[in-house]
Amino acid sequence: MDRVNKILNLLETGQHKEALAEYNDVLNSGSHEEKFLLAEELFQYGFLDEAKGLIEKLLTVFPEEGELLILLAEILVEAGEEEEAILVLEKISTQDANFGQSLLILADLYQMEGLYEVSENKLLQAKELLPDEIIIDFALAELYGEQGEILKALNAYETVLKETNELAGINLNSRIAELLSASGKFEEALTYYDQALNDKLELNTLFGYAFTALQAGYNRTAIEKFEELKELDPEYHSLYLPLASAYEREEELENSLKTIQEGTKQDEFNKELFFQGGKIALKLGKEVEAEMYFRESLGLDPGFIEAALTLNKLFLKQERYEEIVQLISELGLMEEDEPQLLWDSALAYEGLEDYSQALDKYESAYTYFKNNEAFLLDYGYFLIEEGKNDLAAEIFRQLVKKDPTNTEYVDVLERLTDREE
Repeated sequence: MDRVNKILNLLETGQHKEALAEYNDVLNSGSHEEKFLLAEELFQYGFLDEAKGLIEKLLTVFPEEGELLILLAEILVEAGEEEEAILVLEKISTQDANFGQSLLILADLYQMEGLYEVSENKLLQAKELLPDEIIIDFALAELYGEQGEILKALNAYETVLKETNELAGINLNSRIAELLSASGKFEEALTYYDQALNDKLELNTLFGYAFTALQAGYNRTAIEKFEELKELDPEYHSLYLPLASAYEREEELENSLKTIQEGTKQDEFNKELFFQGGKIALKLGKEVEAEMYFRESLGLDPGFIEAALTLNKLFLKQERYEEIVQLISELGLMEEDEPQLLWDSALAYEGLEDYSQALDKYESAYTYFKNNEAFLLDYGYFLIEEGKNDLAAEIFRQLVKKDPTNTEYVDVLERLTDREE
């Protein structure tokens, strides 16, 4: 195999022209063994066209040889020619020693195309042919997991786990934990995460453990694991938001805000981190800092409605009515898409004593909030202030109907109806 080694040495040293000359020599006059070995090596090096040429040459002599058809299919898959690969694999005889492998590759290709039923049939056919091959159980588990058939996937993974903790670079305990967590079985998932981390400390597994612990309500455990992850890799951006939430649940608000501050330094384009920082700052009474975080969040996404609404609430509390109107205008937010903005606008214009605009916004908002007691109360009192007692009485009738025991609603309605009389 001197010529094969020579070609590889030429490629490794960048002598592509010389390598091509030697390649053509093997293609035209090399032995079958040389062609096959060179094709395998060139495929690994990424020279797909050259590898394909050698295999096609061999297939003119051995048109039904399964090993050749398998390698040609793998080359076609790597080249993005999946349909051609399927046609090649379908040529392999059921009597060929490579038939089982062809079924596995076909199953993978059909799964990539979303043809799950066909993929499953290929894998079950392979399982019948090779009942002891756990790679088939693993492939079935992956297929079922992608389809959301959790129980089938878990059963298949458990079959593989009896033989090995790791297959195809996948930690089986971690995979099972992920499935259990995704299906809401957090307690069971944590047991498998423990085992997975005992097998091997892996960052994504550690994150999954921490996040599942948070979902299960084990906040201290979540904090411990997230902090461990942060120590190992502070650039693991996904950890900061759930870690801040864990601290918040434990009412450690300063630690929560500190986590947000650390997170925004690592991930300065994460609008959710800034938004969460604003909410935590509000809980701590740090309104200036909260406003800064909300504005940063909106700077990253002007259409981030939740941030805009929360900032509006802060402005309403601070009676900064002009800034509410300005914020809605600057961000180009559509009031029809988020009716709460109509309500906010009504309150803002009322505060600015622009009663005509306020009435217009209240009337528009009423369509969306006619069953909302808080809105009806705001609207009703506004109408009273504007001297529109008939309309106000109608609003308070709705409120009394909603809560007949509310003495405030009853008293106001009686005063309004007394005036009518």
